[in-house]
Formats: sequence, structure tokens, C-alpha cells
Amino acid sequence: MNDGKQLEDFRKAYPEKFASEEEIFGHIHAGDRIFIGTGCGEPQYLVKALVNYVRGHPKAFFDAEVMHVWTLGVAPYTDEKFRDNFRLDSFFVGDSSRNAVNRGAADYTPIFLSEVPDLFRRRIVPIDVALIQTSLPDKHGYVSLGISVDIVKAATETASVVIAQVNSSMPRTHGDGFIHLKDLDFILPHDEPLLEYSIRAPSDIVRKIGGYVARIIEDGSTIQVGYGMVPDAVLPHLGEKKNLGVHTELLSDGIVDLMKKEVVDNSRKANNPGKTIATFCMGSRDTYDFLDENPAVDFKRIDYTNNPMIIARNYRMTAINSAMEIDLTGQATAESLGYMFYSGIGGQADFMRGSVMAREGKTILALPSTALNDSISRIVPVLQEGAGVTLTRGDVHYVVTEYGIAYLHGKNIRERAMDLIAIAHPKFRPWLIQEAKQRTLIYRDQAFIPGKKGEYPANLETWRTSSSGLLIFLRPVKISDEPLLKDFFYSLSDESMYLRFFSARKDMPHQRLQEFGVIDYSRKMVILALIEAADRETLIGLGQYEVNRDMHTAEVALVVRDDYQKQGVGTMLLSYLTYLARRQGLLGFTAEVLAENRSMIRLFEKMGFDVQKKLEEEVYEIRMGFREQKP
Repeated sequence: MNDGKQLEDFRKAYPEKFASEEEIFGHIHAGDRIFIGTGCGEPQYLVKALVNYVRGHPKAFFDAEVMHVWTLGVAPYTDEKFRDNFRLDSFFVGDSSRNAVNRGAADYTPIFLSEVPDLFRRRIVPIDVALIQTSLPDKHGYVSLGISVDIVKAATETASVVIAQVNSSMPRTHGDGFIHLKDLDFILPHDEPLLEYSIRAPSDIVRKIGGYVARIIEDGSTIQVGYGMVPDAVLPHLGEKKNLGVHTELLSDGIVDLMKKEVVDNSRKANNPGKTIATFCMGSRDTYDFLDENPAVDFKRIDYTNNPMIIARNYRMTAINSAMEIDLTGQATAESLGYMFYSGIGGQADFMRGSVMAREGKTILALPSTALNDSISRIVPVLQEGAGVTLTRGDVHYVVTEYGIAYLHGKNIRERAMDLIAIAHPKFRPWLIQEAKQRTLIYRDQAFIPGKKGEYPANLETWRTSSSGLLIFLRPVKISDEPLLKDFFYSLSDESMYLRFFSARKDMPHQRLQEFGVIDYSRKMVILALIEAADRETLIGLGQYEVNRDMHTAEVALVVRDDYQKQGVGTMLLSYLTYLARRQGLLGFTAEVLAENRSMIRLFEKMGFDVQKKLEEEVYEIRMGFREQKP
């Protein structure tokens, strides 16, 4: 049993550790480095007591350096009145320290969080005093660091003086966070609610991003979910996934909800099977209660959880993070806006790099397309001057905005730029096209349809199953699809090319491909039939129509890759084009078909149209009126 009586028993065994606050803080000297526990595990009472001690003894010490990852609570030590006593040096910039850092009243140390414990151990950054918060002791005298093991454990092992606030509200968690009372220098019992962290309800934009990200995550994946509203918004969309695992820095309410629903069961993890691995938690009291004495969750040191080599041991490791800005080449900043320090490197780079190295691993960068009420694009030609490059061009596989998914891995700069422009806010796409042309990131003659007519209609994306059982993704063509179209056309046989284009011409240059990939969706539609597998889309068929404005019909054409012909792909494409044309109010299709293309003629005839054919010089001119649909 874990209760206050045991603490009193240990008070009798170690009376020297239960000193007065006056005596405890008297062990802090001028120039000392004072470490404070992380996030929701911050020992709030200890911090307040330290500040009150300095108020009462303004000359007790000077130039002490306060160090932490970040604080959710107030940071009174950054107050101007204490400038002679304290100076903050943070490994991450949070809301309460951002102003102080950027006005020069506090410092920021950029570093991968996985490397911080080594700084302590090697005395590159020696810790003199550690202020931590723990659970009550068990019968053996061990307390738990609870929801904040991260760099706290390393600080307790290397600090000259360790001062612990023992709090009955702190859950006892399994893993690396146990410390025996004999290894604590001073113990200050004080019960108070732990800090809780909640993210405001996501907007429709953020929910849409979460839905797109969920598409990318496969059953059996091990996931890491970063800090912030956007990564967190992915979790509610994972309810239908199976056998997910978790190896993460931050454990949130959303992950715990998935554990309760048994979506996360860690059953397919190669590393730490059956265990959710985290290093700290920021969440609600319900989550803290769930973690108490729960053997399904291990809190590990941050140099374990964030070690890219350990992260890479997980099968299908999937890192989900966010950024403030990404440029058209794929490098991103998550830590600064130009010269303004906003957050920090944190663990994002560790997880993105580890996931890249994992077997079938992937990295996802999710962000809204704009900021400040759509006045600023987060997708930019180049990062702002002074911005820190948190993620290199090689770290990012997927980029997701509310306008879709861009897959960058293995693509050249031109392809990356076009993919990212395609998921930028439509308002900024003309600017991005122009800037990309000026920087020769894309073709200088790249076509573009501005405004609503050229805006990708994501609502027309759909999954269908062909008569032969093929699961096919049908979607409109995107401005970034030129490489996909090029591979498709060059995969066609000479006969298929001749039947489609009435020509023996075999080349498909950039200028010609643009006619298929850059379209005015109000008068033309190009639908791609795709099979998706192993992070790759394979284009197996293409259907299109273009409005004949004089008669309110549309000219239709289809082509299917040779190895997928006679499997129902053409029927499915024509059926979907018919649906779209009817929805547009069109009255029917027209087509020109070579007389020898008997399979296409049979397809048109079996679709239930009112078909009229006229043969001229071995070419059928076909009119296909849409029959009135029965209610």
C-alpha cells in the first residue's frame, strides 16, 4: 500500500532529509545551475517556495542559472525583479518563456533532447541543484518520477543536491523513473493537483488534416505523435485501425483513449512488445489515473525514447509532427519564425530521423496551409531569413495540409515544388508558381489555372471496386501529377497509344503532358484510376471529358494500361465520368473512335446511353445521350 504513513516512517529513518525550506534553499549558491522538472511534472510548490525564499533573502545568491525543457506554469524566475538572482536557460521555448528569450532576458539552448542527459553526465552542463516532483514512496522506499522521466532522471543522477516535492497526486509509473529516498538529498512533502494540459477543440481545417493523415497510417504501425493541436487531431481518426503500437516522447490523452479502445495494443512491436513507451505525459487527471501502476506503459529516459537507433527498431515506425513553415524544396522549421525563437528542436528531429531508418517507416509533417487568418502561407518559396532548419529535405516523407497529401520521398526538387504547391492554400498558389519559376525550381513554362476553376476538387475522390475485384482509387488529376502521367503514357503499348491518339507518335513531352495535368475543372475533367501500395501510386487508367459548349455535351476519351485491360477499369472510369457529367447538367457524351477499336465501341454501347454512330474514313463519330434516370 502506498500512503502517507509510509512517508512518515521514512521521515523517522531519514530525519536530515526533511529539513525546513530555509535550510534546504540555503544549499543554493551564487552561480549554481538549478534544474526544474518538465511540463506537467513541474514541482510547482518548490518553484514558488524558491522564489519566495529569494524575496525574503534577496542577497542569498546571485546569477543562478535555471534550466528546464519547458514550463506550463508561470516562470516567476524570468521576472525583471529577479534578474540579479536568476537567468533562465531553456532547452525549449514555451509560452511563458518566449518573451523573455526574445528580448534577451533569458537564453535558449538548441539541442536534440536525446542528447541532453549526456550534457549532464559529461559535466558539459553540470547541474548543481535539481528541483523535482515524485510520487509517495512504496514500502521499499522508492518514489516514482511519474509523468516526467525525460531528462529529469539524468538530472537527479548528476546533480549535487536533489530536492524532491513528494506529492500524493503524482502517479507511480513503470519504467526508468524510480528513485530511492536515500538518493534524494531533501524531501519536501506537499500535495497539490498536477498541472493538466488540454488542447482546444480542433477547427474544421485541423480535423480535415487529421483525416488525411489517418489515411497514411497502416495497421500494425508504431506511432509517435508530437506536440500541438495538429498532430493531436490525428488520434481521433485512428479508431478503426488495428494493432497500433506507441513509441513516443509525449504521451497524451488521445493516445490513452486509443489504449482504452484497444486500438493501441502494442502487439506487433518488434521493440518493447506489449508496452507503450513514452518519456513524459501532458494530459488530464483521468489520464494520470490510468497511468498509475499500469504495467502496459513504460516511461523511459529521453536518451532511450528519442534515440534514433532505438526508434528505428520499430516496424512501420510512423512519426507525426508539425511545423510552422516548409519551403518548396522540403526543408522545414518548427522552432523559429525568422529570427524569433518560438519553440525548439525538441524531439521532432530525433523521431523523424529514426522513422526514416525504420523498416517500412515513414514521416508525416502535418500543418495548416496558412496562418494569421489566411494572411500568410506556411508553404513558402524559401524559409524566412534567420529561421532554423529543424528538418532537412531528407527527413520529410509526407506533408499534409487541409488541401491534401504531398509525398516528397525520392522526388526531385521540381516534383517536390509542384506537390507542395498543389496542397498550398489556393490563394497563394499563383504566387508560389511565379516564385518557383523565378528560382528555376519548376519549368519556366509551367501552366497554371488560377482561381476556383483550377482548384483541386478533393470531394470527388472515391474508392471503387472493379468487376474483377480490383480496389481502385479514383480521383481528379492534380497539377503535380505530371511524373505520374509521364510514366503511364510511356507504359502503354504502341497499339494502345495509336487507338487513343489516332497517331503513331510515341513521345509525351512536358508541353503535351500539361494538357492532361493542368485543367480548368469547370469545363474539363480528367479522372485517374490508381492502385495504391507501398507508399506509391500506380496509374492504371485515365478517363476524361471536355465540354462541347455549343451543344452542352462533352467529348469523352478513355485509356487503360495494357496489363489492366479487360478487368472492368474502363467501365468503372466511364461510369464515374457519366456521374460527374450528369451532376454538371450535361446531356451526353460525344467521342471519336477508330473503327478497329471494337472494345471501346462495345463499352459505349453497353452503358445504357442512347447511342448514334456515324462512320467516316474508318472513324466512328459517336453521340451518346444520357437517358432520363427513373426516380
